[in-house]
Formats: sequence, C-alpha cells, structure tokens
Amino acid sequence: MVHVLSEKEHGNTKDYCIQFNPFWAYLPHDLSKASLLQLQDLTSSVLCTPSDVPLQGFSNRIAMVMRGNCTFYEKVRLAQINGAKGLLIVSRESLVPPGGNGSQYEEIDIPVALLSYDDMLDISKTFGKSIKVAMYAPNEPFLDYNMVVIFVMAVGTVAIGGYWAGSKDVKKGYMKHKHDGADKRDDETVDVTPIMICIFVVMCCSMLVLLYHFYNQLVYVIIGIFCLASSIGLYSCLAPFVRRIPFCECRIPDLPCSHKRPQVRMLFLGMFCASVSCVWAVFRNEDKWAWVLQDTLGIAFCLYMLKTIRLPTFKACTLLLVVLFVYDIFFVFITPFITRSGESIMVEVAAGPSDFSTHEKLPMVLKVPRLNSSPLALCDRPFSLLGFGDVLIPGMLVAYCHRFDIQVQTSRIYFMACTIAYGIGLLITFVALALMQTGQPALLYLVPCTLITSICVACWRKEVAMFWSGSGFADKLPPPQISVASDSCPQPCDKSTPTASHHEKEALTNPPAEFTGSTNENEVESSENFLPKDGKSQS
Repeated sequence: MVHVLSEKEHGNTKDYCIQFNPFWAYLPHDLSKASLLQLQDLTSSVLCTPSDVPLQGFSNRIAMVMRGNCTFYEKVRLAQINGAKGLLIVSRESLVPPGGNGSQYEEIDIPVALLSYDDMLDISKTFGKSIKVAMYAPNEPFLDYNMVVIFVMAVGTVAIGGYWAGSKDVKKGYMKHKHDGADKRDDETVDVTPIMICIFVVMCCSMLVLLYHFYNQLVYVIIGIFCLASSIGLYSCLAPFVRRIPFCECRIPDLPCSHKRPQVRMLFLGMFCASVSCVWAVFRNEDKWAWVLQDTLGIAFCLYMLKTIRLPTFKACTLLLVVLFVYDIFFVFITPFITRSGESIMVEVAAGPSDFSTHEKLPMVLKVPRLNSSPLALCDRPFSLLGFGDVLIPGMLVAYCHRFDIQVQTSRIYFMACTIAYGIGLLITFVALALMQTGQPALLYLVPCTLITSICVACWRKEVAMFWSGSGFADKLPPPQISVASDSCPQPCDKSTPTASHHEKEALTNPPAEFTGSTNENEVESSENFLPKDGKSQS
C-alpha cells in the first residue's frame, strides 16, 4: 500500500494499492514504522537515461515516473544514484511485481513498486502537487468474517435444496398412486445418465477454455444466461408461497399463441422476478450492494437446479463427482504449467483476467466482500468467491441421499451425514485457502468428504448394494400400506371394521408427510388373496 498525505490540507489522506517485490528492498508491515517522504512527480519522464533526472536530483524523496522504454533495474538504479529513497512506477498495463535478477537485487536498497495509471490520476486530482507518501506492506488476515457468511449460504442452500428435491419425490410418488398407477412424472425433473455426464464435462472444459481466450466477448453471454436462469429459479422458489396467498386467483383472458391462462398473482410474480434480474444486470458493478442481489439470485438458481436435475443412483453420483474432481484439480493446479502467464485458468476466469479491457466479472459465483478492516480490501481481492459448481455438484449427492432415506425409511441418516460432511469439507477448503494464500479447487475437499461419508453410512447400515443402484426408487416408490385383519386375532374382530379397500382409498386421498414403511410385493399379493371378493373383512 502507498499512504498519500496532503501537505496543505492536514487530515486529507488516502491509501492506494501498489505491487512491489520484496527482493528489491524491505517494506515495513506497520504504517507507523514507514518513512513519510515527499513525492516528486516525474510522470512526464520514463527515467531511462541521465538526461531524465532533474538537475537537483531527488534529494531524499520518492520519485514517481512512467513505465516503459527500459528495465525496472535501469530506472531504480538511476533513482538510487541520484538520492531517491523509493521509486513508484506508473503503469497503464496490469500491475505485476517489478522483477530483476540476483545481482541487481543485491545492488539496490530502495523500494520499487508499480502504481496503476488511474490511481496516479486520482492522486493528482485529489491532492495536487504538495504530497507526502509512505509505502508499507500490511499483513494479510488469516481468515475473514465473510467466510462465515459464505459457509452459511452454501450449507443452507445444499441442505434446503436436497430436502426439497427429496420431498418433491414423495409427493410425486403418492400422486402417481392416486391416479391409479398412471405415469404422472414431473416434466421439469431430469434424470442424469452417464452419457449426459460426459457431455456436460466436455462442455464445461470447452466453455472454460473459450472464456479464458475470449473473455471480453463471452462474459456478456454468461451474464445474459444468468439473468434468465436466475429469474426462472427465483420464480420457482417463490411460487409455492405465492399460491398460498388468497388474492388475485382469477386467470387472465385467452392470449393469442398461448394454451394456458396463468393466474394474475403468478403473472405478477413472473414480472417481479424478471425485474429483480434486470435491476442486478443494470447495477451489477455496484460493489457496495449489488452482491446481495447476485447471491440471492444465485441461491434461487441453485435451489431450482437441485430440484430439477436428479441423479438416480449412487453410481451416477460417484461418476459425476469424480470426473469433476479431476476437472477442478486440472484447471487449478495443472494449467499454470501450460499457460504462458503461469496463471491458473480456473482462477483467472473466476476472478476476471486482469489484463483484459473489460472489468466485468462472471456472475456464476457466491460473493461476499471483505468484512475486516485490512487496507488490502482495497486491492485485487475485495471479495471472497465460491462457484455455483461447488454448491450444485455435492448438493446433487445430498438430494440423492434424502431420496434414499425416504425409500429405506430411515430418520434422514444419509441426508444429515452427507450435509454435515459437506460443511466439514467446506471448512477444510477455507483453512487450505488461508494457509496457501491462493485459489483452491473446493471440489478437491468436498468430493472426498461427501462420497466417503455416504458410502461409510451405507456400509454401517449394510445397504451398499441398494445404495449403489438406487433400487429403482426413481421409478418405483413404495405404495401406501394396506391394513389387513390378522387371522391370529385373539378376540373376534368387530364387524364394523372398515374394509381394506376403504383403507387404501383413505391412504391415497390423505397421504402422510413421508413414507413410514414399504410393502413387499409378495406380501401385497398374499394380502389381496386373503380378502374375499365382497370386500368384507374376516377373522
């Protein structure tokens, strides 16, 4: 950081970001220990030849010159010889630590740093000519409080989305039996197949590489897709609540080219959701509050996807998570050895390439600004990010676990264990991020935690084979139980006991909140043979 102080107006100060190389010279971590020196503005010069040096030299000042025409070493050597105590190099390009070689580092003992051209203009406009500056390097906080906010949002989205997806299958199963076994599957639900997983991964790799090379053009396509998808997701999340409102239930008149007549309240809801997306699209670069809208729309989108896309077996879950586990590691840790800049493709695309002209960022992330008071919050990482994939991919496994709980009639053991494992994996990701101080592939920690925990619960309950194949529960939900009189009844049964067909009709008309048992096909057949044709019970 460079701390700028006006000599004329006492109390008028401001901090700006700089990029420095500690091999040139040491910078103190505390501002109070940094030397406050006068700034000498030579931005009309590049300081490459002795003729660029002013007649009086720099005389115990910090020089500020333009970047270009010669190496960093040549500039800082001229500045040091002529009495400068530091050098600020103004760059119109992206900021990088000014480099050199070992012998050059030993020869120079004054700090040298790069300052952006926009910040230089702001300094001149705000402070004028009489300026004092101090350069310092504050320590990075180990963890920021915004991690707590991201943790709550991510775990909450996974838990709610997984529970919603399973509960939706319960209702759908009972509705299927209510309609006499007719196939009433929800058209919105999509069962993922291995072929779809392979196509999806290829598309992810292709889009990531295209974004890396053509970020300026494709970022606006992604923003448009996000606006459309998030408004649909928000509508899907709010629709169940709006349907409970006893107002505006009338339907709109017939419209041309439309076979449906939506209710007025649902039409207003659609307009509201579209308006929220449009407001975010217009003000998406307002860092102070636009992130709240983006996270709200992003959570709604993730909930909608968890409800819509379904993994029918644990085999499909394992295939998807393992393939994306490798994908995440490759694009974070392997691509720096391939790219010319030595940067990770995943990190560059997620944070927005610094060397591109546009300042747009991809919206497919949950983002929360720094909540600590560190001056570094002004620099290149003002937000902490978590990609939607790090929520959706493990969330699909959590949703599968909840549906399996319903099938085998557990007390949500698989669902709770997988959700807790996701939270633990996310905490491990945050610790790794703090220790390594570089972007981490979250699936590296989330996939092992969730997969291993789920299979361990299945082994403990001795249900591995059923858990692996799903036992076809996506197509065969257990029917409601039928109450049948037992011939071992110690006392004569009451003749007023309702018939079995009456019990079945009542169970189908008023299904319980969730399944309490499954009926073996042989038991159902024997029970039906036990009942006489006239429908009366017998003891």
